[in-house]
Order: sequence, then structure tokens, then C-alpha cells
Amino acid sequence: MNKELRRKKRYQAEKRFQVYGIIAISLAIFFVGILVTKIFSDGTSAFSRTMIKTEIKLDADLLGITDINNKDEVENADYYTLIYDEFTKSIPFSNDEEEKQIITLLSPDYEYEAKDFFLKNKDQLGKTVTILLTASDDFDQLHKGNFPRDIPEDRRRLSNFQLQIYDQLVKENKVTKVFNNYLFTKGDSRDPELAGFGGAIIGSFFTILICLIISFPIALMAAVYLEEFAPKNRITELIEININNLAAVPSIVYGLFALGILLNVLELPRSTALVGGIALSLMTLPRIIIPARASLKAVPPSIREGALAVGASKVQAVFHHVVPLAMPGTLSGTIIGLAQALGETAPLLLIGMVAFVVEIPGSPLDPSSSLPVQVYLWSESAERGFVEKTSATIMMLLGFLIVMNSLAVYARQKFEKKWN
Repeated sequence: MNKELRRKKRYQAEKRFQVYGIIAISLAIFFVGILVTKIFSDGTSAFSRTMIKTEIKLDADLLGITDINNKDEVENADYYTLIYDEFTKSIPFSNDEEEKQIITLLSPDYEYEAKDFFLKNKDQLGKTVTILLTASDDFDQLHKGNFPRDIPEDRRRLSNFQLQIYDQLVKENKVTKVFNNYLFTKGDSRDPELAGFGGAIIGSFFTILICLIISFPIALMAAVYLEEFAPKNRITELIEININNLAAVPSIVYGLFALGILLNVLELPRSTALVGGIALSLMTLPRIIIPARASLKAVPPSIREGALAVGASKVQAVFHHVVPLAMPGTLSGTIIGLAQALGETAPLLLIGMVAFVVEIPGSPLDPSSSLPVQVYLWSESAERGFVEKTSATIMMLLGFLIVMNSLAVYARQKFEKKWN
């Protein structure tokens, strides 16, 4: 009887444990779902850009163009005055203040957009054309439904007069949304409607590339030596302990090292992907060495013994047989380590990659930002338009991390050898 009672209690305890596990997994999925839903609901709108259809007469006199084939005249034409006069003329106003409010509905980039249009349509000189001009951040957020208009005028950035203009433009079908290519082709900007994470993507690419070039070969050689060649003594035990400890060191410590040694002693260029990549490679080294050693250890001893039995040297047995068989696990650990490095912010902040960078970097020696740093910068900005840009950048960062982790899983499943 006691035996039967104990068995029932064990079964009940097992069922309770399963229920607890299901509850824990459900809660984890629930909170992750809330996070992802919040990010996507805020960031999806960033992939579209509000444009205002504007009828412009390409007046040669107003532009200051006498010869359409004169490149200097075309490049330096007065596009600012052309757009200012034509846009404000299309909307009635009664004083200078209202005139200023009209032109602030456009982004500060409107003269460059008009210039780009004219360079592609020189044959339209003297004619009236319709140009799509990027709306200002406040106008953009209003059109996307992110800007509250039912609050007192002194508490919002758009005046009642500007709201009337918006309603009139919508009624006349002069407001439209297009795909926001600026998001991928531009760097940072003080104006949310013109800001993009293109520079951050290139900066992250250069940073991770340098991290891979430095960390992977060094980590692989260190793992091979420790696992296959190093004598087992106190020195190697101390090295192994330190490698495990370094894998747990906070990333900001590596940033302090980069700040003190790479910038202050070696005087490498500040705010560049080169320094960022070196700092992240130091952080990633132990996180690649550990899985690489585990992969080497998983290769059966019979592989080594068989190679040595047919006359191969120790080096040949290791590099011709053991290392290739351990490579799937090593690559998997490497990709996961790089994915973690991609999401790091603290080391990059300390070496100056938090700087305001407008231009897209052309090489690892150019000042640049990175995706996590861009999230940090935009999350501190007060403008409403940066909220959606922050979420959109997080979406891109999550996308890259998912791809990299998927590659790690694929590499392990595709090339892993199972030993009986």
C-alpha cells in the first residue's frame, strides 16, 4: 500500500513539473510576443515616407539658368527660392508668421530633392511639373496617425493653421506615402524624416568583418593547441580557467581596454569600425575558443589513431582529419559569438562610435556608427519621428541576429558528424 502511494505521489510530482514547465514556456512566449508586437507596431510605419505633391513651374529666370547645358549653372541654380515661392504661393496666408508655418511643412531637404528631379528631367525646363517633396517630421507623424491633433494648440508642434493646410492637402489628394528609401541609403540626421540607418548597417558590417578576421583564426589555433598539443600541467590549467573567466567578463571592460590601449597608446583613429572590430574580437575570442575545444574533444580518438597508424604526423592527423571534422561545431560557435558581438553597445560607446555620423562610411577607417549604437542614439532623441526609427532599427538588428543564429543551426545540422 505504501509502495502504491509513493508511486502515485511520484506521478503527481511529475505531472506538476510538466505543468510548471508549460506555464514557464507560455509566459516566456507571452512576454516575447508583447515585446515583438510593440517593436513591430511602432517600427513598421518607419518604412514609409509622407510626400506632398507640389506643382512647380521650372522657371529658368527664377532658377538663374541661361544655358541648360552649362553644368555649373544647373548644379548651382536657386532651387531653394523656386520651391519656397511656388509652395507658399499655392497656399493662401495672411501674414509672415503663417508664411513661415507653410514652408516648415516640408523637410529641410526640399531644395536638394528639387535639384535631383531637375537633373533627371532637364527637358521640363519652363514647364509646370508635379514634384513629390518629403514632408516634415510633424506632418509625417500626423499623416501616419502618430501625432495627436485633439489637444490644445500650445501643447502640439503643429498649429491650427497648419492642421487646416494638412486637411486641405489631403482633400485635394496631394498627400501620399511612398517606400522610405532614405532609411537604407542615408546616415544619421537631426531631422527624423531624413535620418536612416544605412551608415549604421555598413558600420556594423565592417566591425563584424574585422572581428571575424581577427578572432576566428586566433581562437581556432588556440583551441587546437590547447586540446591537441599543449601538455596537461598547471600552466595550461591556469590558461583554461582564464579563458572561461574572460568569456564572463562584462563587455564594457573590453571597451575600457580599447580606449586605454588602442586609442590612447597606439593612437588608432577614434570612432572607426577598425577599433570597434578589434575591441569586439577581444571579447569574442574566448567565446569561440570554448565551443571550438568542445568540437575538437567530440571527435573520436579512433580518428587520430587511424591517421597516426598509416604514417601521418601529429600535425597532419590534427589538421587533415580532426579539425575538418570539428569545423561544423566550431563554425556554429563562431557565428553565435559574432551574433552576440553584433548586438554589443558598451565597448563601441567607449571608443567614440556614439558620434553623430552623417556620411555612410566607405572603409573601416572612416567614422561610423553601428545598429545597436544607432538604437541608443535615437532612443534618447525627443522628436516623435525617432520613436519609429528606433523600433525599425531594432527590427533590422533582430533580423540580422535571427539570420546569423539560423546559419549556426544550419551549419551544425548540415555538416555535423554523428559517431556511434
